[in-house]
Amino acid sequence: MKRLKQSAQSRRRFLKQAAGIVVAPSILSHRVFGAGESTSPSSRLNVGVIGVGGRGFALMQEFLKQGDVQITALCDVDREHYRSNPWGKGRAFGLEPAQRQVEKHNADQSGKSSYKGCFVTNDYRELCHRDDVDAVIVATPDHWHYHQVMEALARGKDVYCEKPITHTFMEGKVLYREVLRRKSIFQTGSQQRSTGNFHKAVELVRNGHIGRIQKVEVGLPPGYTEPRVSTDIEPPPAGLDYDLWTGPAPLLPYMRARHHQLWRGHLAYGGGNIMDWIGHHNDIAHWGAAMDDSGPLEVEAVNWTESETDVYNTPVEYEVRCVYPGDINWTISSKLQMGTKWIGEHGWIFVDRGKFDASDKRWVAKDFNPGPARVFRSANHVRNFIEGVRERRECIAPAETAHRSITPGHLGYVSHQLGRKLKFDARTERVLNDSEANELLNSSYRKPWKI
Repeated sequence: MKRLKQSAQSRRRFLKQAAGIVVAPSILSHRVFGAGESTSPSSRLNVGVIGVGGRGFALMQEFLKQGDVQITALCDVDREHYRSNPWGKGRAFGLEPAQRQVEKHNADQSGKSSYKGCFVTNDYRELCHRDDVDAVIVATPDHWHYHQVMEALARGKDVYCEKPITHTFMEGKVLYREVLRRKSIFQTGSQQRSTGNFHKAVELVRNGHIGRIQKVEVGLPPGYTEPRVSTDIEPPPAGLDYDLWTGPAPLLPYMRARHHQLWRGHLAYGGGNIMDWIGHHNDIAHWGAAMDDSGPLEVEAVNWTESETDVYNTPVEYEVRCVYPGDINWTISSKLQMGTKWIGEHGWIFVDRGKFDASDKRWVAKDFNPGPARVFRSANHVRNFIEGVRERRECIAPAETAHRSITPGHLGYVSHQLGRKLKFDARTERVLNDSEANELLNSSYRKPWKI
């Protein structure tokens, strides 16, 4: 297996080169697929995966199930780990376990594939530069999404990126505009858009069964309280390049309680459960209210509580009160029932994973016709991306949609920090008459990283 060593000198060189990447002119993917092609080796979509922890591993396995896909490259800065479990307990993740699984899968497919081995690296740029990679999966912690997606786009790759699409508001604005400029195919991992109950709920709202929308309630889980693994400051494990894992984030002392599976609790890497889940339930709320290219007019953070430990600095309980176009009162809160609820003049509709309810029980019946207004339906999120790449058409969860759905979370953080309500212009994506708020939205990185 190829393993890149990171000396202090090579670390400095990597930071300098990565921070100074120049975005290349728009180019077509070096392989363009037709919808009717066979699954012969020459017609398979070659996919590279950046980040093979829990979510990345699951996506890798889902892509391997597709007969017209092969995994040709893997990237991770950790050779092997067990997420938040003690070493050797439970399932193994990381670069080496992922490589073993991919190569076993392709060995089992012998005779059907021209597979010649899986390239592995801890440098995402090496993966993105390869000619045998057509599309890239980005499943790293949030603080890496922007840099890795932009590098993939610059090299002519299509991208499947986990939600939230970016860690900061400014990153999101730049990223979705770059996707549009390049006409790249992009899918966000907001997979609820490819699930039946959510389709029907959205269509019921769009067809006016509840009348004019008056209120929207988005319930998300509370945040990180007490650490459930060790908070001891210790040297990083031997197989982990912790400096490179940290990347553009502040270089905090290593501890297991802020690493694999638990990094979202600290703002250096993620936005807590509010930003982890807002790209699911608020995304569906936007879809039902036809707000995919819009956003709130006002945002105010209220009733936020902090963790009792200094290990985490994201909110435990939180509420973000918004006003949307059409005078819709819109609340995103850890105190609400998990899921999405639209409340209108004539009733309400609620949807969550495995739960679908309404004030009029006829609406939730399987044979009830929601009406003529229909949304784009997808039965499989991964398959929708693959078909988008082959047919060069937009996926069900494009980049701008993903950015817009998490914008109230970004604004909520700024409102909480400043202690005041924000008035927002969704067209220009700026807070009105508040330079301090706009400066916070355009947050920077530790040097030499930059937008």
